[in-house]
Formats: sequence, structure tokens, C-alpha cells
Amino acid sequence: MTGPAVPSVSVAELPADAVLLDVREGDEWAAGHAPDAQHIPMSELTGRLHELPEDADPLYIVCRSGGRSGRVVAFLSQQGHPVVNVDGGMQAWEAMGKPLVGERDGVPPVVI
Repeated sequence: MTGPAVPSVSVAELPADAVLLDVREGDEWAAGHAPDAQHIPMSELTGRLHELPEDADPLYIVCRSGGRSGRVVAFLSQQGHPVVNVDGGMQAWEAMGKPLVGERDGVPPVVI
């Protein structure tokens, strides 16, 4: 049985001014992430809800491929937050040639 459908958008359909929340773990974030994204790992989300950007309507949630972010979108929607899942996640982001920044030398890979 699947859960309720969550609002989602492809990387190609992301607005230029989209506010991104990356919910991957720290090592994934360090390997490569969207330049202006905020980072709160899914495992820490419930304790850090106060850090969600208040001016984002909606807030776009991204992970590696879209699975974790879909669960986060379902959870945050139930809490009344305007959120949208980024289908394909950072793998789709990288495949489209979108900019990445990392905290290691060289070209930042999304998949480590």
C-alpha cells in the first residue's frame, strides 16, 4: 500500500528562486549540493523544525533520488508547511548540469 501522493516537481520545473532544503546526510551534503540550499538531514529534522525557512512558500525538499525527500514532504505537509518534493533529487540535478558545490577538492560528485 502506498501513502498519499505528495506534491512534486521535476528539477527542470524548479523555479529559479526556489528555496531548497537538502535532507541528505552530512557526508552526502559535503560531497556535493546545490549552491544556495539549506541543509537539515532527515534524521535531525524533527529536532530542527525551527530552522525551516519561514519565507519559503513553498519550500522545495531534495535528497539523493527523491525517496527521503518524499517522506519529509509528507511529514511537513501534515504539520501545515507548504512543501514540494524534487523528483529525481540531486541525481537529476547533476544530470541536468545544474551547479554543485562541495566541501572536498575536485568536482563535487552527488553519489559517493
